Amino acid sequence: MLVHPQFDPIAIQLGPVGIHWYGLTYLVAFGLFLWLATLRTRQPQYAGAGWNRRDVEDMLFWGVLGVVIGGRLGYVLFYKPGYYAGNPLEALMVWKGGMSFHGGLLGVIAALALYARLHGRPFLELMDLIAPCVPLGLASGRVGNFINGELWGRAADPSLPWAMVFPQSGTDFARHPSQLYQVALEGVLLFVLLWLYAHKPRALGRVSGAFLVGYGMLRFVAEFFREPDRFLGPLALGMSLGQWLCVPMVLVGAILWLRARPNA
Repeated sequence: MLVHPQFDPIAIQLGPVGIHWYGLTYLVAFGLFLWLATLRTRQPQYAGAGWNRRDVEDMLFWGVLGVVIGGRLGYVLFYKPGYYAGNPLEALMVWKGGMSFHGGLLGVIAALALYARLHGRPFLELMDLIAPCVPLGLASGRVGNFINGELWGRAADPSLPWAMVFPQSGTDFARHPSQLYQVALEGVLLFVLLWLYAHKPRALGRVSGAFLVGYGMLRFVAEFFREPDRFLGPLALGMSLGQWLCVPMVLVGAILWLRARPNA
C-alpha cells in the first residue's frame, strides 16, 4: 500500500509568514480562470457582444467574494447548523476551516447575478461564458486537499495499486485517494467535455446547464469513494450530504438545458 507523503502544508516560509500550499492552489485556480475566460471572450459570440479581459477581472473579483461568503455560509447551514446556532461568532472564523462547494456555487451565482444587473449584462450569457473555465480551478483546489491529506476516501482493497493510507485519518488501513478521483472527474474530465461543447455557439443557458448536470453527476459518482464527514455519516438511502446536494443541482441544470433558447 502507498502512504500519503505527509507534505508540509507550508510551501514557502518568509520569516514569520508562511505561504500554504492550499493558498497557492487557489492562486493557480484564479490564474487559470483569468486565462481561460479571456480566451472565451475572444470567441466571436462574446467578442461581438463586447466582452473583454476587464470584464473577466471584474467577474473574478465578484466571484471570489461569492466563493468565500457562500462557501462559509453553506458549510454553516448545510453541515453544522446546530453547532453554529449555539456558537454564532465561530461562523465568522473562516481560518478554522469549513467551506462548502455547493454553498460557494450559490454564492458565486448570487454575486454574478448582482454584477450582471449592475452592468446591464445578460446573466445567462455571463454564466455560459465562464462555466467551462471553472473545472480546472476546482481541480487545483482538490490538489490542495490531497496535499493537506484531508477529505480522504473510504476503505479500499489493499491490493488496489493506488490504495493509500492517510495517517491524518487516525487509521492505518488503505483508502481511496478520492481527492485525486475528484481532480480527474470534476476537474479534468468535466473541463475537456465542457470546453469542447462550448467551442461552438449554443442556445443561451445550455452551457451553464451542462456544467450543473456534468458537475453534479461526476461529484455524485466521486462521493461513493469519499469518506462521509464523521459528524454526519451516510444519510437517507445511504447517500452522503454531498450526493444529496448534487440532486437539485442536476435537476436545475437539466431544466436550464432543456429550456434554453437560441441567442438573440
